[in-house]
Amino acid sequence: MSFFKRIFNISWQQMQAKVRYRLLILTLLPILLTLVSLVFITIYWNISYTSQQLFMKVKADLTVAENTLEQVQNRQEQQLVHVANSWAFQTAFKQLLQDKHNQQARKTIAEVLNQTKQQLSLDFLRVVSAEQLNGDTDLNALLRKKTKSPSSGMMVLSPKRLKEIDPQLAQYAVIDLKSTQRALEPTKDQEKRGLISRSVLPIINPDSSVSWYLDGGNLLNRDTAIVDYIRNLVYDKGTLPELSIGTVTVFLDNVRVSTNVPINASSSQYSDQNRALGTLVSEEVREKVLLGGQPWVDRAFVFNDWYISAYAPLLDIYGKRIGMVYTGFSEGPFINNYLLNIIELGSILMLVLFISGLLVYRGAYSLLKPIERIHHVVKAVQSGGNVRIGELGLDRDNELANLAEQFDSMLDLLQRRNLQIQAAAEQLEVKVEQRTKSLQDKTEELQRNVALLNETRQQLVTNEKLTALGELTAGIAHEINNPTAVILGNMELLKFELGDQAEQVSEEIELVIQQVGRISTIIRSLLQYSRPGEFNAPIEMHQVTPIVEEVLVLVRHSIQKQQVVLIKELNASCPVEVNRPQLQQVLINLVVNAAHAIEAKKEPTRERIWIRTHDWLQNDEPIGVKIEVEDEGVGISAEQLSRIFDPFYTTRKDGTGLGLSLSYGIIKRLGGTIEVKSTEGKGTVFIIGLYYKAKDEHTNNPYDGLHFS
Repeated sequence: MSFFKRIFNISWQQMQAKVRYRLLILTLLPILLTLVSLVFITIYWNISYTSQQLFMKVKADLTVAENTLEQVQNRQEQQLVHVANSWAFQTAFKQLLQDKHNQQARKTIAEVLNQTKQQLSLDFLRVVSAEQLNGDTDLNALLRKKTKSPSSGMMVLSPKRLKEIDPQLAQYAVIDLKSTQRALEPTKDQEKRGLISRSVLPIINPDSSVSWYLDGGNLLNRDTAIVDYIRNLVYDKGTLPELSIGTVTVFLDNVRVSTNVPINASSSQYSDQNRALGTLVSEEVREKVLLGGQPWVDRAFVFNDWYISAYAPLLDIYGKRIGMVYTGFSEGPFINNYLLNIIELGSILMLVLFISGLLVYRGAYSLLKPIERIHHVVKAVQSGGNVRIGELGLDRDNELANLAEQFDSMLDLLQRRNLQIQAAAEQLEVKVEQRTKSLQDKTEELQRNVALLNETRQQLVTNEKLTALGELTAGIAHEINNPTAVILGNMELLKFELGDQAEQVSEEIELVIQQVGRISTIIRSLLQYSRPGEFNAPIEMHQVTPIVEEVLVLVRHSIQKQQVVLIKELNASCPVEVNRPQLQQVLINLVVNAAHAIEAKKEPTRERIWIRTHDWLQNDEPIGVKIEVEDEGVGISAEQLSRIFDPFYTTRKDGTGLGLSLSYGIIKRLGGTIEVKSTEGKGTVFIIGLYYKAKDEHTNNPYDGLHFS
């Protein structure tokens, strides 16, 4: 899409919306489709046909290479025949026939064969006796079909067998192996075996018997003459594109023992250093040709590049696959030609398309100009302008002229209607504004009345609760103070009567006295909650940690039956202003409630209660202390969470509903905060915030500083 934006300065959607561009597209689309189809058909035909031609060519080249190897063997046979019929050989051979132990005759024959070997470009040429031939299985196999005629074939000889023929052959046959891309790693460092093209000629005695044989041939290892000859034969100048390289290779197994495949393709010199001797054939070719015995005619990776290639198995005299024959040429120049053809066709297509578009656009200009005028007027009207199309310079019978006239008439009618609608809308807007203002005033008055009503209702409910609590606590104070005084007096008398024996239960006696004092404190707290103005509990600066430690001692007997684990995390260091007994009362209440919440869970596992303290920080400065009491109890539902601080609200059968109400009242009178977070089935955490300086704030709203979640 950005292509059209950059070229035409317009998006594809906008181009589709414009008539002139749509006409241009509809006109050029058949031309474009035709040209593109033609290009793709041409490319497909070119690639398909050319690929077939290339594979046919490389297959024919392989046939030429195979025939050339056969001709080499036939030429070897003819050379041996010429040697056997030569005057020099016959003269020396007659002496040998007379006396096969004649060393002079043997020396003369060796000299003649050595000179002839060099003249005929043979790597070895010798005379072997019938006894020697019978002891050589390869020569016997070579002559098994033609006992008195020359016979030729390929064979692979070990270094020992090569030395028996000629020690220089064994040295010259050694080729260092190299790791090659897409081929198996070589299992040895050198290839010491020799690939031999060998011919044997029986020498017929005057009595038609055969007692001596001519044995000659060529070692194909490092033999560059034969592969260069085949290359020059099948890849002469003009048969391949420029920069394309024609190559021929003879393989021993999967090793290139004779090749003109270059190591550096950019170099035109086929020296021994630039030939890929000792490299290996790709694994896929080895599996199909060498192992499967099938010819390969396809593209293949040859040493370091892709070639159009043909491979055929090379058989020895036993019919066993001992190597391969390869011909091929690099495919890169052909691909470059394909790409060049595609670029040329694409350039021609773009040129034809551009010229066609230009001609179509110029031919349709007389049609597009009125359309452009109509389009501009439509855009101006959409923007709020008061313009008309007017005369287009066309005949009155022209469809575009009629369209423009009707459009102008429609615009005039639309303008009159708009003026009428605007006037009516202005009147309606005034009325709506007046009515809206009246409704807003009434709504605000209603909201104030509702707020006042809720505030009054809440105050009444709170006052009723406080009145009932005041009456209740007054009765409790009267009824409990006397028994507590009796208990306290009797405990003092008990200590006096027991004398020294009182030391054994001194801790329990002191605990009873403390709890009686705590009962008195609770009574005073009840009266303080219901009539806070009548009680002024003194507040002092205290560290929270000792208070919490004392609370844990006081509650340990109360929660033993719940089988809970108390975990302390006391890290607070900042002192706060509190009334020590009242804060103890709040914490004891919260811990006992946590234990009851765990007991209500009715699970056999031992649940935990955490008591944590830490400094309350604001802007990295301590402003007080926070105390957390967390349990793993049943949790509190959302409906109950909003009522747990109401006086007399409880979910326990033996509860009074005053514990949390008193706790909240104590924390509120200290100016602190209390938060509750709970998840049903998982537990509850109460978080108390106490300031360094108690604020002692009083407010009409009994739930200030209270947070639920």
